Amino acid sequence: MASIFEKLWRLGPAAFVAKAILAAIVADGLLLAFILLRRTYRKRYFVKRDARVFELRQKWDALVSGEIPYETWRKKPFDRRIVESMALDAFEAAGPEESARLLKFLRASGLIETCIFEARQLTSWRRMRALVALGRTRAPEGIPALAEGLRDRALEIRLAALRGLSRTACPQAAEEILAWVGEAGLTVPALPLQSALIQCCAERPQVLLPYVQHAEGPLREVLGRVLGEVATPSLGLDLLQFAGDDLDELRAAAARAMSHAKSGLAFDLLTELARDPTWFVRLRAIVSLGKLSGPRAVPALLRGLTDANRLVRLRAAEALIELQGEMAPIFERVVQTQDRYGLHAYLTALENADLRGKLEEELLDSAKVREEDKNRLQRVLQTGTLLPEEPATTESATDKTPSPP
Repeated sequence: MASIFEKLWRLGPAAFVAKAILAAIVADGLLLAFILLRRTYRKRYFVKRDARVFELRQKWDALVSGEIPYETWRKKPFDRRIVESMALDAFEAAGPEESARLLKFLRASGLIETCIFEARQLTSWRRMRALVALGRTRAPEGIPALAEGLRDRALEIRLAALRGLSRTACPQAAEEILAWVGEAGLTVPALPLQSALIQCCAERPQVLLPYVQHAEGPLREVLGRVLGEVATPSLGLDLLQFAGDDLDELRAAAARAMSHAKSGLAFDLLTELARDPTWFVRLRAIVSLGKLSGPRAVPALLRGLTDANRLVRLRAAEALIELQGEMAPIFERVVQTQDRYGLHAYLTALENADLRGKLEEELLDSAKVREEDKNRLQRVLQTGTLLPEEPATTESATDKTPSPP
């Protein structure tokens, strides 16, 4: 050992530097050779794939219809990947009839079963690719395999499975997602989870109710936002429990669900929610009151016309325009609010509905408006401003809180 160190010592530092340079040159050469070899291989691969895609495209209809036996391409992994990719790409842009034909082909050829097998057995990026392909088929039989992907340790695979379930847009997928979040909690970003649940719960929103009742923290907020988006009038009675909830999204969901519940209780609750401190809860309540379209909704709609939020004012104006009966008395009450923002919102809704001419005629012929007020109302309608002799609006432009984006 001592003799080895003595020989190295005699060589000096220059020899070590030369050897290091030589080793670096060899390593760089090997790396460059690997890169060139890889580029050559990939170039040949894509040329071969392009040629094979062209061949299969020429006989695509025969291939999908089964005239060409599936065994001619299924046993070749190269061809099978190409056919699978072509079928899924066509499935994305197909109409109802073509989608049914392609889905039948995917089932008959066993491609869906292959995707299910790979989604369960493969790992890492291969499993993610299989989950993405399975989700693109939108096949209900793939839901159990996609649900298993939700419990993977890798976040990317969980997201791929979640997006795949979202593509199916069926209640069974919603049940799997809700069961998973009930067990594991919020283990993915809130936005993809919210989007997936909106897609899957739209057909049967009642599946959300038991999970919303028992969820806590950020998960309850996400489920509340989903319920607010998918709530339907059929949930009216079930959502009454959320009318006084601390979560804004649940109050908004309750307001949305009562849009067709023509009862005194619905009017009372919506009138109360129209005073909510959160702007989008007030917005949902005003929209629902407009859909109820009854005279009892007029006071709340007039109050919404003076709301600090621009969207609430516009929705209240549209609801007032759509009310049955004479428009002249409603317009008189709008002017009596002495709020120029509400007046502008009402006039905008009037123009959008092309009803200005009808209102002008009613102002001339209405028996519910005093004669001395008709000229004043006509001038307000023509000028779009409150007249100087009338009291100024109680709020200046700077007093209005800015509308949320």
